[in-house]
Amino acid sequence: MKEKEHVVITVMGQDRVGIVAAVSQALAQYNANIIDISQTILQDIFAMILLVDISSATKNLVELKEILAETGKQLGVNIVVQHEDIFRYMHRI
Repeated sequence: MKEKEHVVITVMGQDRVGIVAAVSQALAQYNANIIDISQTILQDIFAMILLVDISSATKNLVELKEILAETGKQLGVNIVVQHEDIFRYMHRI
């Protein structure tokens, strides 16, 4: 069985219709599985964090970063993709 590989994806920007759908569709298209998702709207600012399993994805981490950056550009939001280990290391107390 293949070892799980997780990434943390953050999405922030002006709220608009279709952000969750576009990000979910981009991930599903390449067989990346959303494990957990949290989103909120602070006034008109949209914020979403996803934990995604990419161990069965048809694109590697670098390719997914590029795809999601382009998706973010089209939506007018900033999308950051970090490997879970890097995210945890950067955000430790």
